[in-house]
Amino acid sequence: MAVYLDHAATTPLRPEARDAWLSASELVGNASSIHGDGQAARRLLEESRERLAAVIACDPIEVVFTSGGTEAINLALKGLWWSNPHGAIVLPDGEHHATLDVVEWLERAEGATVRAVALDGVGRVPVDAFTGALADAAFATALVANNETGTINDASALAAASASAGVPLYLDAVSAFGHVPVSFRMWRGDAAAGAGLVALSVSAHKIGGPVGVGALVAARTARLTPLLHGGAQQRRLRAGTQDVAGAAAFAVAAELAAAELAAEADRLAVLRDALVRGILSTIPGAELLGDAADRLPGNAHVLFPGAAGETLLFLLDQAGIAVSTGSACQAGVPEPSHVVLALGRTDAEAREVLRFTLGRTTTSADVEAALAALPPAVERARAAR
Repeated sequence: MAVYLDHAATTPLRPEARDAWLSASELVGNASSIHGDGQAARRLLEESRERLAAVIACDPIEVVFTSGGTEAINLALKGLWWSNPHGAIVLPDGEHHATLDVVEWLERAEGATVRAVALDGVGRVPVDAFTGALADAAFATALVANNETGTINDASALAAASASAGVPLYLDAVSAFGHVPVSFRMWRGDAAAGAGLVALSVSAHKIGGPVGVGALVAARTARLTPLLHGGAQQRRLRAGTQDVAGAAAFAVAAELAAAELAAEADRLAVLRDALVRGILSTIPGAELLGDAADRLPGNAHVLFPGAAGETLLFLLDQAGIAVSTGSACQAGVPEPSHVVLALGRTDAEAREVLRFTLGRTTTSADVEAALAALPPAVERARAAR
């Protein structure tokens, strides 16, 4: 059986989420219909919204269900810009490509200007530099945790800085949600309307829910222009027939992830540390990237000097070990990791990384199998270079 160590790309569907999806799929009504069948679907939809909101610590009305994290990001960033197309977009280096590509489109098609914020050496957004970039900004964006290095940002401080500057902030919590505490209400605090944290994205398939379901948490006072038109659903922010089954499955997965978060974080951190120790002790020159301690519990982002990451990925796959070179959104694209470049590393180093991400189904046997397969794979990859 293959060893799966790419949980950051997607993680196995939880049986409970699958059962919730199948049960909800038996409902016939459209949640926007006023007859009994429609209202039964609506009740399940709103119950699911309430349950997800409780996990994220926001008001149910602030949860806007989407088709996934990418749509949520597009709604947040384009919606914020179209509502106030003035000033610069504050964009830290090393953001997820879903954010980078949206901002690049806004720059190219809408004439937006971008104000970059350099990361520190472990891939964290420096609060002081971020704060200094906020003057007269249209809005700011940041990751709660970097999806490649796993380094966790100080979301509370970034939100407070944005609130003080009167700038709306969007946080991408897709990689962090279900793995570290996420609280929209706490991070937003008592920020004025339209300032501070106003939007936050999450995705179901990262926590054992189905692919194709996500959510944007949009503060009651957030000023967003919708992407989609054609209905008044979800506060007129997201038109279209709502996915009741997806929402129900997402809510179940979120509750389960929240219930096991502390214990699972401890368990995964132990396995991750064993993986890292094994790699560093058996493979000369290997280096852990990102913050050694303040990182996502299941993340190990490792540089293997002299070994192409794509070659390593192929060799490990042949050995039955599934890993990645970075975000799955860039899979198949032979380019250096922009995140590694943002750490100040060379172009060559940015092509010599692997991301190991552990999850709910990961065992110590999986870690041992990876450690057994890695040394010969690295030796072959270095010889090939």
